Amino acid sequence: MNSPLVSLLRLVLCSFLFRVPIRRETMAATEIARQAGEGARAVPLAGHVGFDSMPDQLVNKSVSHGFCFNILCVGETGLGKSTLMDTLFNTKFEGEPMQHNQPGVQLKSNTYELQESNVRLKLNVVNTVGFGDQINKEDSYKPIVEFIDTQFEAYLQEELKIKRTLHSYHDTRIHTCLYFISPTGHSLKSLDLVTMKKLDSKVNIIPIIAKSDAISKSELTKFKIKITSELVSNGVQIYQFPTDDETVAEINSTMNGHLPFAVVGSTEEVKIGNKMVRARQYPWGTVQVENENHCDFVKLREMLIRVNMEDLREQTHTRHYELYRRCKLEEMGFKDTDPDSKPFSLQETYEAKRNEFMGELQKKEEEMRQMFVQRVKEKEAELKEAEKELHEKFDRLKKLHQDEKKKLEDKKKSLDDELNTFKQKKTAAELLQSQAQQAGGSTTLKRDKERKNFF
Repeated sequence: MNSPLVSLLRLVLCSFLFRVPIRRETMAATEIARQAGEGARAVPLAGHVGFDSMPDQLVNKSVSHGFCFNILCVGETGLGKSTLMDTLFNTKFEGEPMQHNQPGVQLKSNTYELQESNVRLKLNVVNTVGFGDQINKEDSYKPIVEFIDTQFEAYLQEELKIKRTLHSYHDTRIHTCLYFISPTGHSLKSLDLVTMKKLDSKVNIIPIIAKSDAISKSELTKFKIKITSELVSNGVQIYQFPTDDETVAEINSTMNGHLPFAVVGSTEEVKIGNKMVRARQYPWGTVQVENENHCDFVKLREMLIRVNMEDLREQTHTRHYELYRRCKLEEMGFKDTDPDSKPFSLQETYEAKRNEFMGELQKKEEEMRQMFVQRVKEKEAELKEAEKELHEKFDRLKKLHQDEKKKLEDKKKSLDDELNTFKQKKTAAELLQSQAQQAGGSTTLKRDKERKNFF
């Protein structure tokens, strides 16, 4: 009873109990280990040892650490993204009201701690505020791509640290992107095609038709076919539920044919018969959220949360993050093999890149030094030219000052001469006047004497 088959069955049982399906990578690793061990000697056990409890240990460790799951909701304003998140996790996520008057797209992230039974989940919901609100929607996808790359870069930096703490690191890499499609009933918008094309290599995209109760069933069927056709013709790779795992192959294969899911979200409860159900009431009737005849909400919840959540996490790490990591390391010059197909040494790569960097640094330093010397020379020439101009200006002003001074001295001398001449003339006039006064006095006395003698 202690055979490897029993251990595998125990793992399957634990996976079923905790809703964590065994992934194809785990089974592939088991098969590789089995093949690698074929060359080893098989030794029978004389009794129970206890390493068959490793699956239980793994489950207990995972449960004690808890899990994280990050969802990116992309879609135009008013498609019910927040309502669908509340409906999916059967709760009310409190959040601040979002303003939709920004000039560009902004990403708002909210983290919540959830617990179901003894399993804890750290849920991170990222909303694209203002997506599709702008007149010019050409660059609407860029903030989303930059946000996803930023999360990859943060994880890569944590991996490259000397002292890593990945066991306690809050992983913010986006595990799935729920892309909300407007229920037009015609075809995908150019904005949707461009955005999904830019995101398909960075995140697991699950397209959903939001507010699918806005169109009839026949129109909805045609709309699904049209969307699938456009995605294929434009080369957009959406997430396909895995079918190579026997435990979920049948249901995933069936659900792949239902993509994109047509969903309706609601947190309001309505009494239908003798039970309360989540639904949307209209004058013409009631749309039940969890009724598969009305919408695909149950299918979405089953595939996203109950069956393929772990696969979405693994696909994010093994496919999208590895692609980003490989591209980044190749940009830095790291490769697995050299041109001769020999194993590439990390130390040699580091030394080569360091020498290359130091060479470029020295080259830039020399260029900057030469540029500095050149600029100093140019500045000295400018200063000398300015000094020369100042000297010339000073000489001109000095000469002008001397000329003005000479003119003033000449004018002063002229004025002094005029003043002396005026004084001489004044003295002569005063002398003549006094003489005239004396002569006039003697004449008057003579006349008086003559007059007296006459009488």
